[in-house]
Amino acid sequence: MASTDWLSQGTLVLASNNKGKIAEFEKMFAALNLPVNVIPQGQLNIADAVEDGLSFVENAILKARHAAKISGKPAIADDSGICVPLLGGAPGIYSARFAGAHGNDAANNEKLLQKLKPLRKAGEAVEGMFVCVLALVQHADDPLPQIFQGIWTGEILEAARGGNGFGYDPLFWLPELNVSSAELSKEEKNKISHRGQAMRLFKASLAK
Repeated sequence: MASTDWLSQGTLVLASNNKGKIAEFEKMFAALNLPVNVIPQGQLNIADAVEDGLSFVENAILKARHAAKISGKPAIADDSGICVPLLGGAPGIYSARFAGAHGNDAANNEKLLQKLKPLRKAGEAVEGMFVCVLALVQHADDPLPQIFQGIWTGEILEAARGGNGFGYDPLFWLPELNVSSAELSKEEKNKISHRGQAMRLFKASLAK
């Protein structure tokens, strides 16, 4: 199958029920002006997949296959999170449920701050990176999912800053811009973020 065969299907299912992600994706897909309707899986009453993979790539593929199987349509899924080398890459794939309950941003942020507190050294920045993996499947049994990966590097703040974005955005510091991710507008964030990077690779694949 050609990599763009899914375009003829008329519909692409976005395998996410995360409101923050969906809002960002809707803006990015609108900018692509694709000849298909991109529908969040919630509109098709598709529940979240069980994410039992051990990597962002595995979980993105699991979510895409799950949505494609139930909908009978091509699907694209995002698995993303924040990785902190000082914590051995944690929270990583467990970012959304780092503190236990899925999607409790405040608790997740607080746990990250507490984990880092005893490890911080005066005058030394704590490196962090947002990771996004997009997986596109033509159908549930697609043997060749297309993978698009973006990595956004920055630093982890000692306290939250900014009211925009979601997840760990208030703790993600961009020294070159002197702002946190949560102090960027959606448009500014999408130009440089891990998700924006992955989407640009996705866009480039359409031209091949």
